[in-house]
Amino acid sequence: MSNPEKAKNFDLMAFIGRNSKEIRWPEIKASAQELKKKYSKVGAIGYCYGGWACLKLAAEPSLIDAVSTAHPSLLDKAEIDAVKQPVQILAPENDFAYTEELKKYTLDTLPKTGVSWEYIYFPGLQHGFAARGDPNDPKQKEGLERAKRAGVNFLAGYLH
Repeated sequence: MSNPEKAKNFDLMAFIGRNSKEIRWPEIKASAQELKKKYSKVGAIGYCYGGWACLKLAAEPSLIDAVSTAHPSLLDKAEIDAVKQPVQILAPENDFAYTEELKKYTLDTLPKTGVSWEYIYFPGLQHGFAARGDPNDPKQKEGLERAKRAGVNFLAGYLH
């Protein structure tokens, strides 16, 4: 089956049901705990579905040292409120999941947390740009590359 066929037939609600926060968070937390036993500094980067997990990790300083997320989905305000470690958010202009309301809430809330944070806005780009942007489209390619550099540089600053 080709990728367009897979994408067309992908059942998002079934995926979310099989991979809910309640199901996946204990596994993600356990993985971070294992990494922290081996390494003094641990970071996480999560695109889309991984965004909520990154912010939950950032709420637990014993688990993580810094996180970066692009176009987070399934994120709720409580996860933004709870951030205690450095966080970077890469936000496209058009995003059905990381809504204008959540963007505004993020920008109003993160300065009050006392943690280092960075918010980078990507005008003209859509949800998924950092993971599934079209490398043949110059604007999307630039967004893909800029997001990758930003995430790497942000984490390198806190992990080295």
